[in-house]
Amino acid sequence: MPRRVVIALGGNAILKPHQSATVETQIANIRSSAEQIIKLEKLDHQIVVTHGNGPQVGNILRQNEEAKEVVPPFPLDVCNAESQGFIGYLMEQSIKNEIEQEELTCSVVTLLTQVEVSLEDPAFQEPSKPIGLFYDEAEAMTLAKEKNWIMQEDAGRGYRRVVPSPQPIAIHGVEAIVHLLNQNTIVIAGGGGGIPVIKEETGLRGIEAVIDKDRTGKKLAEQIDADVFMMLTDVSNVYIHYGTPQQEKLTELSVDEAEGYFDAGHFAEGSMGPKMEAAIGFAKQGKTAIICSLEEADLALSGQAGTRIVG
Repeated sequence: MPRRVVIALGGNAILKPHQSATVETQIANIRSSAEQIIKLEKLDHQIVVTHGNGPQVGNILRQNEEAKEVVPPFPLDVCNAESQGFIGYLMEQSIKNEIEQEELTCSVVTLLTQVEVSLEDPAFQEPSKPIGLFYDEAEAMTLAKEKNWIMQEDAGRGYRRVVPSPQPIAIHGVEAIVHLLNQNTIVIAGGGGGIPVIKEETGLRGIEAVIDKDRTGKKLAEQIDADVFMMLTDVSNVYIHYGTPQQEKLTELSVDEAEGYFDAGHFAEGSMGPKMEAAIGFAKQGKTAIICSLEEADLALSGQAGTRIVG
């Protein structure tokens, strides 16, 4: 039976560390991702693709700062939408080219995706997500005063703006995504964690925040009733005791086993922690979550590679 699969691509699938952020470089990386996605499509699955946008939205924010005397800067939610659009365009084009080369009958479409959050989320009281440029202390204090930004020192490299990173509570446009899946269409949605919005009496309104892309991927997988939630990253498996002589590769885990390792602190907050949190939350619903490398996605889906958390 065909399965409904949500694939969350890590940032390295679009732009690797220390690479120049040219369009040509990003197209080359995305082309490799598209090849792997089409391998899964050929297995007759329904596929939704979501992706990160950290480097891209950071560069857009830098452009804002560099050009602020000429062009009024856009708020963060609009910058997120801008990054969704251009990454989606490059990804959709690459996947479409693969579809035509393989002579498949499916199609592909990109949806700008608004993700609802709540102002009651504790994240709005304690912003923690660093974004944008580094500034010296004097510049940071000026920006904090002029723009009401919250500035924090970042690992000895200077000061950066920090913004809230709230939990996603609802993905908007899910009905359209499900309809497209049933029409044999690969859907690209929820890029960069989605465009953060809040619901007011007058309707939706964008808000300056950053939603964790893995949390949005999990929420998206839940709302479309996916069978599998896959997070593709730059490592082949999840490990415990990572980087020590006791390092151990994890292959298949129950929810209870995964929670035990999570609670024991095996997964760092800045790397594997959010992925395992999302995987455990999804698997608790009796579904399957997978964390694996991009290159082994097809093998992982068939149980031959990667780390699987099974509910």
